[in-house]
Amino acid sequence: MPAETTPKLAPGSKAPAFTLPNQNPSKMGPKVSLADALAGKKGLVVLWMCNHCPYVVGSVERIRKLAEETAPAGSGWIALCSNSAQTHPEDSAEKMTEYAKKWSLPFPYLRDESQDVARAYGVERTPEIFLIDAHGVCVYEGALDDSPKDPAGVKDRPLKDAIEDVLAGRPVRRPQTHAMGCS
Repeated sequence: MPAETTPKLAPGSKAPAFTLPNQNPSKMGPKVSLADALAGKKGLVVLWMCNHCPYVVGSVERIRKLAEETAPAGSGWIALCSNSAQTHPEDSAEKMTEYAKKWSLPFPYLRDESQDVARAYGVERTPEIFLIDAHGVCVYEGALDDSPKDPAGVKDRPLKDAIEDVLAGRPVRRPQTHAMGCS
C-alpha cells in the first residue's frame, strides 16, 4: 500500500476518476475506468484487495458471493491492487490474473502500479471498500463485515446493508465503518 496518502475519500465526496489495466479482462476488457464500471449501475463497490493479505483471503469467498448476489439488482463491482510487485511478488499483474481465475472473481481486478489511485482515495489497508452512487459520490467507506478472517464470526454486514440502501434508493444507514486489514 502507498506510504503517503491524501485524506480518505469520505462519504459525500466525489470519487476520483481513474482508468487502469484489468488483470481479469474477461470482465469488461483490458482497461477499465471508474466511469465504465459505474455506467448503468445504481452503485459501484470499489474494493482494494491483494492476493496475499490474510484478511482478503479470509473474505474473498464472501466478497465474490455478495458481488454475485447484488449485481443483478444494479450493483457494480471492481477491485484494485496497489501493492508493489517488487516488495510483494505475489501481487504482480500475472499473479492477479491467476488469483482472479482461482476465486472466479465476477468483476474486474485492476492494477494500480503507480499507487496514484490508492493515494487519491486515501486507502490505508486491504480490504478497504468504497461504495459509489450512480452520480459518482461516495456513500459508504469501510469494511465488508466485522470478521474479515473468519466467516463463522460474522455478525454485522455493513457493506451489504449499504448496498441494499443504495439499490432501494434510500440514504445509507451507516456511511462509514472501520476497515480491518493489512496496512
